[in-house]
Amino acid sequence: MNRILIIDDEADILEIIHYNLVKEGFEVETAENGMTGIEKAKAFLPDLILLDVMMPQMDGIEVCENIRSIPELQSTLICFLTARSEDYSQIAGLDAGADDYIAKPVKPKVLISRLNALLRRKNHVTAPAEQTENQLVIDREKYLVYKSNKEIQLPRKEFELLALLAAKPNTVFERNVILERVWGTDIVVGDRTIDVHVRKLREKIGEHHIRTIKGIGYKFEY
Repeated sequence: MNRILIIDDEADILEIIHYNLVKEGFEVETAENGMTGIEKAKAFLPDLILLDVMMPQMDGIEVCENIRSIPELQSTLICFLTARSEDYSQIAGLDAGADDYIAKPVKPKVLISRLNALLRRKNHVTAPAEQTENQLVIDREKYLVYKSNKEIQLPRKEFELLALLAAKPNTVFERNVILERVWGTDIVVGDRTIDVHVRKLREKIGEHHIRTIKGIGYKFEY
């Protein structure tokens, strides 16, 4: 059972999210401020922390930085949940060590879908060790790709697309599934967005790893 810690100063949001996550089978703890959240994180050792940015006394950015300095929580996923949609907030959050960013308001089903996607990525970490020639290795924890022992850095969405396809090699992912898993239902993007990201991935990791299934979607092959 995955453990999730919610840190938010709004009691009604804590209650709603807590209810829906428990209903989905998660083990959930809550905290109403940053300091309490840090202490609970150290005791609870969650798999994922859902963290509000705008909180009094200690905001989410500072909380995130504190959590990232705790050795036991280095691999814990951190997802910001905030009503602020400015670019600088997102950049500051990701620079502080967050793994994802979800804007309020968000429907419970969409939130759960995004959190499940993050947890799946964490649970399928592959270490970049003892690679053979031309082998492709994906380190989902560090957001890095290695080919023939050479590091390939990808933009976040390219990495998430690759990680999704590679999680189930030889499985065809339909285009609508890719859009939902990588971009989410709360962001409107077109089919061409997938095509552009696939093209860029092929340029970086090799043409043969991602196959187009005409009229359906894409699949990954090692």
